[in-house]
Amino acid sequence: QVQLVESGGGLVQAGGSLRLSCTASGSIAGFSSSSWYRQAPGKQRELVASISRVGVTTYGDSVKGRFTISRDKSMKTVYLQMNRLNPEDTAVYSCNAHTPIPIRGRSDFWGQGTQVTVSS
Repeated sequence: QVQLVESGGGLVQAGGSLRLSCTASGSIAGFSSSSWYRQAPGKQRELVASISRVGVTTYGDSVKGRFTISRDKSMKTVYLQMNRLNPEDTAVYSCNAHTPIPIRGRSDFWGQGTQVTVSS
């Protein structure tokens, strides 16, 4: 069973930066994508950034040009570098790994989430 653990969240002032990490307990090299989502209070969960198995990246419109998703060579850790943060970026950020071939009936694996708070 794959487990994902996020780290790196915290409190930062507007204009600052944070880097989130998501580490898998097992290899996710065969997974089709790894993504970061976020959910602010009272809002729906939204896709922040995604990286495919072959390295293609996609970003939500609100973070383009400010956030960068990447991963290490072992493909066990995915990063989200967040620059020029603003209060609208405040949310719980969660890591997701998706596999088209279910593992014990599951195609999506989630971390527990990490809080990011941006003060004005």
